[in-house]
Amino acid sequence: MTIRHSRGTYDVRFASFDEVLDQLPARSLVVSDSNVLTSWRPRGLPVLEVPPGEPEKNLANFGALLEAFASQGATRSTTIVALGGGVVGDLAGFAAAAYMRGVPVIQVPTTLLAMVDASGGGKVGVDLKAGKNLAGAFHPPQAVWIALETLRTLSERQFVNGTAEVWKTGCILDAALFGSLEAQALHLEDERLEQVVGRCVELKAQVVAEDEFETSGARAILNFGHTVGHALEVVSGYGELLHGEAVAIGMVAEAVLGERLGHTESGVASRLRRALELQGLPVATPWLREEDALLDAMRRDKKSTEGELAFSLVPRLGECKLVRGVDPREVRAALRSL
Repeated sequence: MTIRHSRGTYDVRFASFDEVLDQLPARSLVVSDSNVLTSWRPRGLPVLEVPPGEPEKNLANFGALLEAFASQGATRSTTIVALGGGVVGDLAGFAAAAYMRGVPVIQVPTTLLAMVDASGGGKVGVDLKAGKNLAGAFHPPQAVWIALETLRTLSERQFVNGTAEVWKTGCILDAALFGSLEAQALHLEDERLEQVVGRCVELKAQVVAEDEFETSGARAILNFGHTVGHALEVVSGYGELLHGEAVAIGMVAEAVLGERLGHTESGVASRLRRALELQGLPVATPWLREEDALLDAMRRDKKSTEGELAFSLVPRLGECKLVRGVDPREVRAALRSL
């Protein structure tokens, strides 16, 4: 499918891993991590290895990548290839956006989470101690190549982690997708995988086209579950909870909050909680007790203005809206309920 953005277009295509390698430009520089390279090392191309894991998505490794690009003799005609999950995609994409004020990047996601969410939309960046993705840029890829076979080398936990973004897409944009997942949770050998990934990419592209640079608030609906989820990642130190796990807990918390505020139909939270549990995702964590620290992190969320709390809430499954000026006491009550 072709995705349109302010600077042009890019294609999202499914292919085998070998076909992806055959399509990469001759002047490509691959960025990946040791976990991916164990199974999916590209042949005949220079590779820069970054450390794996969310704690490594930081300014130090961003700077190290820029220096490595220069050492490799990268120019504006060099294409950076981000081969890996969301961390690699965000880190390599941000470095590509900054190097020589912008060089092309091709995203080759190898996790479900990166395929359905992180590789598309053009947002790249790194985490700061103060918050998730607080440093970054809008830098659309030149292309996104999806080789579903790379999912076979994921652990069960990593695969299930990625399903959180699929569930989120159903919650906010496609009640039929939610119902399909509710009837049968997604699994590694699922014959629906290409269809589900394609649907999530298509729906995200439609939202991003309305609000590419996050100026109107329309793109904020993609953050359902992320206000609480990102705060949990910050407070837990970027590592104990995987991103999708934190988002799953965040979706339940924000559905409870929506019901308390009267923005969400009664019963949505319990239905969502049951569905995520069947998928094998967590729906609570002891970190929810850290209310003060979580609220501090939420106030630094990019949707917030002047310290006011803002949340993307689902009126009903398949719909979402941004709600600003949420009372912190209601947030505390929602967290305690879990």
